[in-house]
Amino acid sequence: MEPGGEREQQQRELRRQAAEYYQRHEVPQRLEEALNATYPLRPADLYGHLANYFSKYSKPPVICKLVGKKVLDGVGRPTLEVEVFCTVKNNEKRICSTVIPSHADIFENALPEASDADEKERNDSIKTALEWVNESVNAILKDMQPTDQCKIDKLLGEYFTKKVEEEEERKKTEKQEQETEISIPTCVSSSPAAVQAGKKKASKIGMKTSVAEKPIPPMEPIEPPFCGSIAIAGISLAVAKTGATVNHTPLYLHIAWLKHDQDLPKEMTLPRPMVTLLSCGKSSPGKVKLMKEVMLIPPTGLTVKQGIERILDIQKEMMWLLEPACKAPPVLKRISHLGCLTTGFDTLEQPLVLVQTACRNIGLELGIDVYVAINCAAHELMDYTKGKYETLTGTLKSPEELVDMYVDLINKYPFIIALVDPLRKEDCQQWNNICNVLGSKCYLIAENASKIISNLVINQNIQVPKCSGLIVQYTNQTTVTDLIELTRILDGQRHITTLGSPDGESSDDSLVDLVQQNILNLLILLKKQNLMHFLQQSRARCFPSLSSHHWLRARTLLSQDSTLHLT
Repeated sequence: MEPGGEREQQQRELRRQAAEYYQRHEVPQRLEEALNATYPLRPADLYGHLANYFSKYSKPPVICKLVGKKVLDGVGRPTLEVEVFCTVKNNEKRICSTVIPSHADIFENALPEASDADEKERNDSIKTALEWVNESVNAILKDMQPTDQCKIDKLLGEYFTKKVEEEEERKKTEKQEQETEISIPTCVSSSPAAVQAGKKKASKIGMKTSVAEKPIPPMEPIEPPFCGSIAIAGISLAVAKTGATVNHTPLYLHIAWLKHDQDLPKEMTLPRPMVTLLSCGKSSPGKVKLMKEVMLIPPTGLTVKQGIERILDIQKEMMWLLEPACKAPPVLKRISHLGCLTTGFDTLEQPLVLVQTACRNIGLELGIDVYVAINCAAHELMDYTKGKYETLTGTLKSPEELVDMYVDLINKYPFIIALVDPLRKEDCQQWNNICNVLGSKCYLIAENASKIISNLVINQNIQVPKCSGLIVQYTNQTTVTDLIELTRILDGQRHITTLGSPDGESSDDSLVDLVQQNILNLLILLKKQNLMHFLQQSRARCFPSLSSHHWLRARTLLSQDSTLHLT
């Protein structure tokens, strides 16, 4: 065969294959439909119209890679950012990212040794999380659709369980090796004098040890976060944001769609904002240690904009009242890590009287026009050597006495409608007592008693104190599916279910979407550092707070529709 004939035959074969390819994908029919639908419209941008027309026939985006990065949170501590890249119409495209705050049980006034140990653990956890995101989990989720949230979260849960089992097996092997070494007989003798000295020393220490007047339940051991577990929460939320983005849907509607089995609820409602004005906690300069946060809540019947404006008017008046006192000792102007003013008081009544005075000066009445909530953070005040809470400097109270003090405080100031962590989670009997006495007068919310969401979902029999509501945290190995499942479990229970996040928030506003779409009864606790000058002494809260970034976004949403009412 001549070269020209061979080339012609190859071209005919290519044309045949092309025709079969286009026929198999119905291209001629789609082109005819597109042209017939386009001509009557005569769009100004013809090819833009055709691109939009054919886009509905393109394959759905799939995950092509995950990228983990080490970033800093709002207080300068390392945390994890997860970016999701998808293959969209044959092109790799960065869809979104999310930053998850890492969980830590370190108090603001912790010892340097504890802070250093926490920093080391945090860095190790972020390093492990980066390996998970950029390597193993990256390969697991490749080519999966980001809208398959349940399937992806199931894979993440299985991956985490496997890592936990591997770590337990490693520790078990290590323990067996240590026991083997110890079982080897050694010829070490102890002199009678040394033994006798040891006995005397123990006796001497025992004589000096003070005994509590009444034994208190010991503090439950803190369950440390599993190294690298923050990757699970970060990936799950990043996938949820990606699914919302590719569906051109706000994240809060996307999660509501997931929760309600792809059927959106008939109505959405915004929560009441809550603002922290003062911090009189353990690290404050005055004698009062019990009031870590003094917060305000607007009443129902107002629009969100009206409620926020009312609280800000009170804040401004309080700043004017505090100004003379702040001019003397500079320490009184210190801003706490929560973003609010840390001011010293000598009695529990003083901060409440200050709020009363500020309200009265602008024509408002506490208990009618605005309400008060107090974060007691009692778990930070226990003196375990004496078995009592240090409510004021030098003033100690037993758990029973603390309950009586709360009863007197609520009876004297009935405008207090919520107490957060009024007791340690270990004081179960006192939780029962305070709920029986004050349960009908104010909300009693347990934050420190809350557990990791995934643990609550797995074991629904976990014991928590009797209370009006719980604060759960989205962090570590929690997934969006875990969060949705927990709300299903808690739906129908007469509890305030509050979503909380650790201190040191970033500018990521994903958690705001969780509260906007009513996933947790429209109540959210976001402990965040405020960077706005206008909110340096108070943080706007959706039960209880929003950071400056979230606050700006909330204000933008509210400016678009100021008729939404508080619930």
